[in-house]
Amino acid sequence: MFWNKIKDFSVKKIVKKKLLNVNHLASNNSIKNVGILFDETYFYEKEKLINELVKNGIEEQNITFLVFKNTIKKNDVFNFPIFSHKDLSWTATFEKKEVVQFINKDIDLLLSYYDTEKAALMLVTHLSKASFKVGFASVDKRLNHFMIDTNAENYKVFTYELFKYLKILNKL
Repeated sequence: MFWNKIKDFSVKKIVKKKLLNVNHLASNNSIKNVGILFDETYFYEKEKLINELVKNGIEEQNITFLVFKNTIKKNDVFNFPIFSHKDLSWTATFEKKEVVQFINKDIDLLLSYYDTEKAALMLVTHLSKASFKVGFASVDKRLNHFMIDTNAENYKVFTYELFKYLKILNKL
């Protein structure tokens, strides 16, 4: 636990240093593919959020997601890609196949669905090849193109605001 805190601090420092030179170039393409980065520590209703996206016109087969858990037990079995602090190196890199695939996947919209700053989540958001990134206002503002000021438990407010502004921005 103690080493995780030190590693988290070290990686956060690396990420924040990388964010000093961020150049946000959002594309004008419409949104078809969506990637969602969840923090399961504070939000357990993945299916409800995905259902809200489907209700608003995103096809379910075009939604991919990656889930972060603080700790993963050896006997736990998941039917979705998951990662933890163990998958993050001290030099701010990932070697787990699922994380690398998620980062390198060409997606139109990345939803960084976490409202507390954790180094692993921030790094995945920063490294993602997504053309448009949306997150919460409580997280470092240099990570995302667009921020919504609510908390993770209010997924209905989040999706309402998200689609309201995506329509205004002509992304749908």
